[in-house]
Amino acid sequence: MDYARHVQTHETPQSEPIPGSTQVPNSAGGYAWAVSKWDRLDRFLVLGTEGGTYYVGERQLTRENADAIIACLAEDTARTVTRIAEISEAGRAPRNDPAVFALALAYAEGNAEARRFALANLPRVCRIGTHLFHFVKFIETLRPAGPKGGGKGPGRWGRALRRAVAAWYQTAAPRVAYQAVKYVQRDGWSHKDLVILSHPKPLTAAHGALYDWIVNGKRAGECPPIIQAVEALRVAVEAKEVTRLIREYRLPREAVETASTEWLKRPEVWEALLEEMPLEAMVRNLGVMTARGLVAPMADATAYVLKRLSDAEAIRGTRLHPIKLLAALLTYQNGSSRGGREWTPVGPIVDALDSAFYLAFPNVETTGKRWLYALDISGSMATGEVAGVKGLTPRIASAAMALVLAATEPQHCFVAFQTELTPLTISPSWRLDTACEKISRLPMGGTDCALPMLYAAKHEIPIDCFVVLTDSETWAGSIHPVQALRKYRAVLVPTAKLIVVGMTANGFTIADPADAGMLDVVGFDTATPELMTQFAR
Repeated sequence: MDYARHVQTHETPQSEPIPGSTQVPNSAGGYAWAVSKWDRLDRFLVLGTEGGTYYVGERQLTRENADAIIACLAEDTARTVTRIAEISEAGRAPRNDPAVFALALAYAEGNAEARRFALANLPRVCRIGTHLFHFVKFIETLRPAGPKGGGKGPGRWGRALRRAVAAWYQTAAPRVAYQAVKYVQRDGWSHKDLVILSHPKPLTAAHGALYDWIVNGKRAGECPPIIQAVEALRVAVEAKEVTRLIREYRLPREAVETASTEWLKRPEVWEALLEEMPLEAMVRNLGVMTARGLVAPMADATAYVLKRLSDAEAIRGTRLHPIKLLAALLTYQNGSSRGGREWTPVGPIVDALDSAFYLAFPNVETTGKRWLYALDISGSMATGEVAGVKGLTPRIASAAMALVLAATEPQHCFVAFQTELTPLTISPSWRLDTACEKISRLPMGGTDCALPMLYAAKHEIPIDCFVVLTDSETWAGSIHPVQALRKYRAVLVPTAKLIVVGMTANGFTIADPADAGMLDVVGFDTATPELMTQFAR
């Protein structure tokens, strides 16, 4: 009997662990490596868990990630909270909700040190009113016992939590006033609730008047000018007066909406709002502005929008995440919103959103290396939502991410795989929606992440760096991906590297953590392209 063939380590079915390795069962029945709790923290902060995955439901996936966060807190509280704040503050994640939740979890489930660190970093993570409302809502859910005497309260409002929330309202009065106007309430919480519960001490007369206005609707005349403008807006009867107030006091859309939704049906009102509208809000409202006739072919407003969408410095400076631009592109070119509003897309706006997607990533220089980008199009990649964007499955998102990664590398090729591999004739110069549509039409199947390396070896294609965009739920192959890479190294490029781009917040990777030529990164983290470039070099 050939005993050795049962335990050899150079070719093992993916349904079995590589002998002597630290592989664990993945959710699909195959074997991969478990990512560290720190890697899983990053995945959760960037990708979230909306919709779950094909194998793991949203609830279980969220609980697993919460357990990883708690484990990180137990090992190194300062490192965990600092990481949460860094990723949130730098705009590396598409949405801030996972960071806010992780911070609330640190406060609710951590020890005294974790609570102290969480509250100290509250202003870094909860920068706007909506974030703060999410934070107290999460705490209310995680610590459901109400304050003594009943009433509304997130857990037990201890002195430290009251002080931290009060300090949020003790920043510059004009800033707090803007927050009170733009982000009125969310998740069943309002600024009135939080001011009453936290009792911020007025630092100036303007603060005192502002708190009184928030709680009782009084003393508006002593508040910062934006509050006085909002009060005037509520009694305005002419569009001319509304547009004057918007321009003079830089009022946000929410202030107009609170006064009367009827004003938002007027193109001249949207024209006034557009002049000072933050970039993210502009992108989010392109559909309604087109429906109202403001954004139209050859219109001045269209020229203004195009100019802003081509400003790379402004896009990166405002931390407008690529996924938000991708979501805007997919929605705008579709010509309708979930609320039922419809519009006829303006072609140059669609093209500008496509270009802005690339601009949102930091510039990286070409490496001169030879790259193969392999997209996992298996059935498991078609479930769930990346960062909660409706319709943006990991399968579609991987196509967009691959185009970004390939944009600066002249020597590259694309393949898509499930249990079979398909060479792709797509180009980084294609529009995103075209590439995504092409990927969506490809057949789904099981998962064999070894195929890209086997394909390159069979056709003797010299590759310096394999990039596999996947959920690592591989199970179908007769050889593990790392074994396929090592065979490829032995016969073609000895220094070939593997970068695994995780597209879901699960706990697995096909990259061997003990191999210095393999790297695991998070899809759609804006730091990923630069990190991959450095690794390839």
